[in-house]
Amino acid sequence: MKSYLSEFIGTALLLAIVTGSGIMGETLGAGNAAVALLGNSIATGAGLYVLITLLGPISGAHFNPVVTLMFWKLGHLDLKKMLGYWVCQFSGAIAGIWLTHLMFSLSIIQESTKVRTGPGIWVSEFVSTLALLAVIRIGDKEAKDRVPMLVALTVTAGYWFTSSTFFANPAVALARSLTNTFVGIAPNDVFGFALFEVLAALVMLVLFCHSKRQS
Repeated sequence: MKSYLSEFIGTALLLAIVTGSGIMGETLGAGNAAVALLGNSIATGAGLYVLITLLGPISGAHFNPVVTLMFWKLGHLDLKKMLGYWVCQFSGAIAGIWLTHLMFSLSIIQESTKVRTGPGIWVSEFVSTLALLAVIRIGDKEAKDRVPMLVALTVTAGYWFTSSTFFANPAVALARSLTNTFVGIAPNDVFGFALFEVLAALVMLVLFCHSKRQS
């Protein structure tokens, strides 16, 4: 149960950090999107570093269904645990959004109107997910003690070099459709994000399986 609780709390706090820093950045930046994104990316990277460092020894600190899928395929956890992690990640992500709305005295139940769609955005999510999974996989093999830093820096950079701002996480995409704030995504656009995130994960799994056979 500790590992499930870790995934729920970690994912909830991640979404609270993403959403809260987006709200704060937009408010203090007085509508300047660059300032808002800067605050959003720094806070997300810093928060991820802390969460992965503290919760990694408990659950692996996945906070992401495609990361869990990768570790299941690699044999690090069984099917039952993977499904349990997915439940915790999706429910935790939504709880984190609602908690943030409560902290900022906003309506708890919302729906985003921010359009994020199109081939460029979808390719961006495909590349983002490939990059994230590759960093985690290679880091886990070659620099295990540096994985928190590697993931945090990858996500921080990803905010700025991708047109989609580096969601790379189906649970995050779904949850962010439930906030009509700076970090929101229109519900109709969630499917495109999730589809290309999952496709990227499948590509990585094929590559990992091929490399294992080669070795």
